[in-house]
Amino acid sequence: MGYRNLQDCIADLERRGELIRIEQELDPRLEIGAVQRRVYRAGGPALLFTRPRGSRFPMLGNLFGTLERTRWLFRDALRGVETLVRAKIDPRELLKSPSALLRAPLAARYLLPRRVRKAPILAHRTGLEQLPQLVSWPRDGGAFITLPQVYSEDPAAPGWRHSNLGMYRVQISGNDYGPAEAGMHYQIHRGIAIHHRRALEAGQPLRVNVFVGGPPALSVAAVMPLPEGMPEIAFAGLLGGRRIDLTSAANGLPMPAEADFCLTGWLDPAVLKKEGPFGDHLGYYSLGHEFPVFRVETVHHRPDAIWPFTTVGRPPQEDTSFGAFIHELTGELIPEVLPGVHAVHAVDAAGVHPLLLAVGSERYTPYAEPGRPQELLTQANAILGQGQLSLAKYLLIANAGDNPPELQRIDDFLRFMLERVDWRRDLHFQTRTTIDTLDYSGRGLNRGSKLVVAAVGKPLRRLAAVLPENLRLPDGFSDPTLPLPGVLAVRAPAWGAPPHGNDPVLDQFCRRQEKLGMDEGIALVVLVDDPQFVARSLDDWLWTVFTRSDPAVDIDGLGADTLHKHWGCTGPLVIDARLKAHHAPPLEELPEVEKKVDELGGPGGPLHGII
Repeated sequence: MGYRNLQDCIADLERRGELIRIEQELDPRLEIGAVQRRVYRAGGPALLFTRPRGSRFPMLGNLFGTLERTRWLFRDALRGVETLVRAKIDPRELLKSPSALLRAPLAARYLLPRRVRKAPILAHRTGLEQLPQLVSWPRDGGAFITLPQVYSEDPAAPGWRHSNLGMYRVQISGNDYGPAEAGMHYQIHRGIAIHHRRALEAGQPLRVNVFVGGPPALSVAAVMPLPEGMPEIAFAGLLGGRRIDLTSAANGLPMPAEADFCLTGWLDPAVLKKEGPFGDHLGYYSLGHEFPVFRVETVHHRPDAIWPFTTVGRPPQEDTSFGAFIHELTGELIPEVLPGVHAVHAVDAAGVHPLLLAVGSERYTPYAEPGRPQELLTQANAILGQGQLSLAKYLLIANAGDNPPELQRIDDFLRFMLERVDWRRDLHFQTRTTIDTLDYSGRGLNRGSKLVVAAVGKPLRRLAAVLPENLRLPDGFSDPTLPLPGVLAVRAPAWGAPPHGNDPVLDQFCRRQEKLGMDEGIALVVLVDDPQFVARSLDDWLWTVFTRSDPAVDIDGLGADTLHKHWGCTGPLVIDARLKAHHAPPLEELPEVEKKVDELGGPGGPLHGII
C-alpha cells in the first residue's frame, strides 16, 4: 500500500536514513535552492528545512533526487502498473466501464478517486505571503511554486473524469502581482490550454486549484505524458497504490484530502501580466512574458503542512530523475503508440526537448537492402505529432535493421549516425513551426524550426580521431578541436548582429571551403564561443550545440545546394552554436551563496560528509 500523505513518506525516508533535517535558519531566496542543487549533485538524501526564513512552513527538497529513491517511493505499486502495461490494458477503458475493474488486475481498483467530507486539508487557511518564497536564481522575477499540481476541469464536461493535472509553474510574488494574484505559466501542448480556451469561448473564468504536497504520486502524475482522456488524478491512485481521497475546495473544485496546500481561484479572462524571468531546465533564464493571471481566493492547508519544492537549471537536476522514472514506466508503450518505432530517448543533457534520438524500422521494401530512408521518415513525422515529443527540435532516427547502439549510449549513437548520414539526402527541415516555450534559439516565443536526420545502411565514412593535417581555417576562426570523432569544434567571432539579425559569420565560414582542407573524416563542424568548453565533456557539447541553434537559421554546410526545394551539402554540415543576442542568459551560481553552502558541508555542519 502506498503513502497516504507526504508526512508518512517523510517518516519512512527518515527511518531508512534517506532524509536529513536542516535546523539552521536558511533563506528561501537563493540559499535553500543552492543547497538542494548541491546535494542533488552529490547523490544525497532528501532534505527537510525546518526553519525557512520568513515562513512557518517547513520545506522539503530533493525528494526525487535519485532514481533509486524515486523507484523506492513507489515500490508497492510498480508491479501493478507494469501488469497493466504488459497486459496492454488501457486504463481509459476501465474508467468508462467501472464494472470492468472487477476483471482487471487488482491494482486497477485504485484508479477511481473517492469523495470524502472530512479531510486534513480543510483544517486551516492562509495567504500567499505566508507561503515559503522560493527564489532559485539571482535574476528570477520573484518567488515560484516549483512543484505545483495545477488542476482544472473541462467547462463543458465538469468532473474529475474530464480533468487535467499538470505541473505548470506558478509565480506568487514579484513583478506587478497583487497580494492575491499569481502568474500561471503554462507552455504549449498542455492540457490546461484546452480547458482555458473553452472557458474563454464561453465568456467565463476558468476555475483552477493548485495542489502542493500530498501523496508523492500526485507530483509524478502531474508530469506524466498520459494519453488524452486519461485523467492524471486517476493515474496518481494507480501509481500510489491507493485511491486518491478528494474533498471540495472553497471554489467548488475537488482537492486531495491529504494535500499539504491547495490554492483555489480562477484564471482571469481579461488580464495578462508579465511572468518571469525564471531560471529554467534548459540552463538559461526563460524571460518575462505575458501570461494568465491566477486570482487566488483561498489557500487551504493541513495542520502539519510541509512545502515540497525543487530547483531546476542546466541538466542534470532533480527533474532528471523524474524523466528517467517516467521513461521506465512508459518506454514499453512506444511501439504500441508509434507503430514501427522501437525506442525514443529525449536527451536530458541537451535540455530534453532540443534533442530526441529514435530507432525505427525500414519495412517498406523488405525484399531489398534499404538504400535511403523511407519508412523512417513516416515514423519521424509520427513522433513529431505525438504529445510532448512534438516539441523536439532535432530528431535523429536510425534503422533498427542496421543494429544501432542503445539510445542511452549517446556518444556511440551519434557516431553511428555520423558514419552513415548523407548530408545531400538525409536532412528534412520544418522551417516555421512551434518549438518548446523555454527555448530561445528560435525566432520568438514558441517559434522556430525542426530538423529530422534519418540514416540507413552501411557506413559511408570513417570518422576522424585526430585533426586533419591540412586543416586551414579562415581568418577570424581558431582553436580547432575534436570533441567527438568526426566532429570539429571551432572558435568563431562573437555574435555581432542585433537580436535575430543577419550575422555573416556562418556564411563566411562555409563559403571559404577551399581554405579548410578537411578530409571526409570530418562529418560535422560546430562554430562555438569556447571550443575547450565543448570538448570538456559530452554533456557540455550536447548542451551547447542543441540549446544554442535553430536548425533552419543556424545550419549551413560546405558545398551546399538546393535541388527541388531540398537542401543538402556535399561536405561537412556546419552548426552555428554561438551565444546570440536573442538568446536568454545562462544561469550562474553566486559565489557568496555557494560559500554558505560550503560552510554547511564543513565539520559539524548538517551536510558534512554529503557534499
